[in-house]
Amino acid sequence: PEGHFCPLCTLPIPLPMEKHSVFMTCCLKQICRGCHVAALKRGMFDCAFCRTPCPDSDDGKLKMIQARVRKKDPQAIDMLGKKYFFGSLGSQKDVRRAVELFTEAAELGSIEAL
Repeated sequence: PEGHFCPLCTLPIPLPMEKHSVFMTCCLKQICRGCHVAALKRGMFDCAFCRTPCPDSDDGKLKMIQARVRKKDPQAIDMLGKKYFFGSLGSQKDVRRAVELFTEAAELGSIEAL
């Protein structure tokens, strides 16, 4: 994905993004590994972007995403669709539900859901 930048340092996140960044479920931001390590060195163990305490369990992460879905956040709806599509974070794999969520996210303006 071209155009992915760290919201903290504004530097581009190199590919593969999974190796060079950390995904924060609280605010759904990709933070570069450098900013994440710098925050940890400063003793910040919460999210470096929004300062929300990071959940320890998959259930906690899923609840954070679902809270944003209830507020009609297209990025969160797309993310929940991916969780259903792949069956991750403790959710059952459900492709039909994933497609419904992708459609809803796209209707709300998510480009990634297309």
